[in-house]
Amino acid sequence: MPAPIDTPRKATATKADKEVLFKGVTLALIGLVILLAPYVARSSSVRDLMTQAALVGWFALVLGIAFGVQYGMRRAKAGHRKP
Repeated sequence: MPAPIDTPRKATATKADKEVLFKGVTLALIGLVILLAPYVARSSSVRDLMTQAALVGWFALVLGIAFGVQYGMRRAKAGHRKP
């Protein structure tokens, strides 16, 4: 009865993939909240503050999308390797 050889490595890769997906979704949501906040805020001071943070919002959104693309590429690569 042969023992599975790649089980710990596969579990580690799966955990890393899930972490990348979590980071991507979290960053994309943060970016969207920052970018949409000036349109939703009722206070003018909050609106001005969030307008000044637009660069941070775009950075978070782009970084979140990049993590999502990285997750997709990892999944495609892992699916391609399976016989």
